[in-house]
Amino acid sequence: MGKMVSAGGDASGTVRTAGEVGATAGAGAKSSIKRQSAALSTASYLLLTAGLAVMVFPFIWMIATSLKTPQEMYSLSLIPQLPAWDNYKALFTGSPFGTWIINSFIVAVIATASVCLFDTMIGYILAKFHFHGKKTIYLFILSTLMVPTEMLIIPWFLYSSKLGWVDTYWGILFPGLITAFGIFLMRQFMESVPSDLLDAARIDGMSEWGIMFKIALPLVRSAIATLCILTFLGSWNSFIWPLIVTQTEGRFTIPVGMAFFSSEAKDSSNWIQIMAGATVSVLPLLIVFVVFQKQIIRGIATTGLK
Repeated sequence: MGKMVSAGGDASGTVRTAGEVGATAGAGAKSSIKRQSAALSTASYLLLTAGLAVMVFPFIWMIATSLKTPQEMYSLSLIPQLPAWDNYKALFTGSPFGTWIINSFIVAVIATASVCLFDTMIGYILAKFHFHGKKTIYLFILSTLMVPTEMLIIPWFLYSSKLGWVDTYWGILFPGLITAFGIFLMRQFMESVPSDLLDAARIDGMSEWGIMFKIALPLVRSAIATLCILTFLGSWNSFIWPLIVTQTEGRFTIPVGMAFFSSEAKDSSNWIQIMAGATVSVLPLLIVFVVFQKQIIRGIATTGLK
């Protein structure tokens, strides 16, 4: 009997030893996985930091150059010895840069408001109304996305010349008041709005305008925010069409004005003012991104899901 107990005790001890070995091996495997995960995360952050440095450095150099004196223009030093804030004063007093900013702001705001309103309405109609030829109209709108902008410039200019819109705000604005991309984006989002909810509002006697503005639009806020932000940025940076349709400095937008300014650059002082102008022109875009950062990320992420 004593041997049996002893044997049982030995067996029990053997079982406990195997369990401990298994636990030790499992802990080692988990520790190894954690170390690999930490190393991977560190490498990812280092790679992203390097990419960020490559992207941000030109902007830092631009700002630093805008604060240099003509004697420091071609210096490799990043930080100017004494910041020359008068460069920004000379930018606004020596050129119609303030007028260019106002022109860009007017064009961007009006285009954004128009695209937000009309593209949303058209997207809502194409998504929630049933009528003959709806698919044909939608396919025709999408087909315009395949036409390069360069091919449309000549018809746009001939049309503007015939109606007397050359060198006017309306001439700059009319090609971008309604966009095929915005219609496509809003139509896709409006498809996700429950039709039963809209039908219930109709049964309760709500008008179609009320249904769209009070029920449908609040459900697609992220898409509207994304569309507005992208339209504002695109209008602010638009160059080719404003360059062709404007003829006087008083109607230039910032990209056209900066190109004109660059063509007139003859010495280092002009290039310093160009850097100052580029810095000022980027500030509104940075403000828009900082203020609406959450909406941009949420809208882009949701757009991908839709």
